Amino acid sequence: MLDAGAAKSSDTILTVANVAKSFGGVQAVNDVSLEVPRGSIYSIIGPNGAGKTSLVNMISGFYKADRGSIKLDGTELIGRRPSKIAELGVARTFQNIALFRGLTVLDNLMLGRHVRMKSGVLSCFAFWGPAQREEVEHRKRAEEIIDFLRITDLRRLNTGELAYGLQKRVELGRALALDPTLLLLDEPMAGMNQEEKEDMVRYVLDVNAEFGTTIVLIEHDMGVVMDISDYIAVLDQGVKIADGTPDRVKEDPAVIRAYLGASHLQDKV
Repeated sequence: MLDAGAAKSSDTILTVANVAKSFGGVQAVNDVSLEVPRGSIYSIIGPNGAGKTSLVNMISGFYKADRGSIKLDGTELIGRRPSKIAELGVARTFQNIALFRGLTVLDNLMLGRHVRMKSGVLSCFAFWGPAQREEVEHRKRAEEIIDFLRITDLRRLNTGELAYGLQKRVELGRALALDPTLLLLDEPMAGMNQEEKEDMVRYVLDVNAEFGTTIVLIEHDMGVVMDISDYIAVLDQGVKIADGTPDRVKEDPAVIRAYLGASHLQDKV
C-alpha cells in the first residue's frame, strides 16, 4: 500500500477498484486497484503488453471496463462517454500523436477548449454574435498555454509542419486547454531525442507544480519515472504486482523479475 505520509496530499482524487478488461480470450487488465493522491505524479509502468494503456483507456472512457469501479472525486466514470469524462476534468494524450495536422497550433488548442464552450466550438470559430465574448476568453486561455509551453512563434503554423517533439508539446497543450484536474499522459516522451525528453520532463513537472494538476503517467524510461514520480504502480500481464514510492518499487523482487532481471531496471535508475 502507499505511504500516505509521503504524499503531497492525503486526499485521493482517483480510485480504481478491482477493474478488469478482456478482449476475446485475452485478459488485458485483471483485478487492478489504484489510489491516486490529489496533486501527485503517479506513474504506471510495466513491460510491453502489461495493460497500461488499456487501463488509461478505461479511466478516460475509451474502453468500458468489464467489471470494477473507477471514481473521480467519488463520481463513477464507468459507463460515461469520453466527452462526459472530459467535462468532469479528465484530459489525456495518446501514444500516437492525435492532433488535427491540417489545423494551426492555436486552433488545435481551441479545440481542446470545446468542453468549456457554452456556445459550441463552431460558433466560436465563426466569431458570431453572443459567442464573440466567449471566444475571446477561450482564445486568451489558449494563448496563455502557448506561452507556457514556449511555442508562441509556432502558433499560426499547421501542426503537420512541426517536428515530432514539437507536435508532442502541442498535444500536451491541447490536453492542458481543458484545464484538467486529472491529466493522463500515455508515453509523452516516446520517440523523442534527449533534449526533447528533458524539455517534456520539465513541462510535466511545471504542470504539476504550477497548476496543481494530478498526473497519471505511462512511461518506459525508468530514469524519468524514478526521478519525477511520487508513486508508481507496476503492471505485468494485466495484474498489478507492486505499488509505492520509487525507492520501494525499484527494490521489489517481483518488479525486478518483471523487468527481465535487475540489470534492466537498476541500470536506468
